[in-house]
Amino acid sequence: MGLILVLDDVLDAGNMIRQILKRKNHQVEVFTEEADALAFAGTHRVDLAIIDIRLKKMLGTEVLAELKKISPQTRVIMLTGYPTLETARLAQELGAFDYCIKPIDKDELEEKVAEALAWVQGADRES
Repeated sequence: MGLILVLDDVLDAGNMIRQILKRKNHQVEVFTEEADALAFAGTHRVDLAIIDIRLKKMLGTEVLAELKKISPQTRVIMLTGYPTLETARLAQELGAFDYCIKPIDKDELEEKVAEALAWVQGADRES
């Protein structure tokens, strides 16, 4: 269980992710605006962020870079409906934990979230 931030410019997509992850007892906060999501991350200990690559005002990779400045311990999974090697490489260089391709496979998402949160919880025990 963890606090998960979801940022997608399509509210229905964010709400679908919330429904999937709430079944695993995660606390999920959904945002459609980049500034709102970054402000939330600045005032809460976010364990995992799930960020779409294509957003309203910024690229998801730009949000990833800003999020890592605000909250370096937060793991990030990037989402995209338009996968390219360049985008995947850039996301990894900026510190993304993993990458999911839309349409989202429920089992794949649950597995990647579990892996990311296991790492976060392991890092907490070491501190």
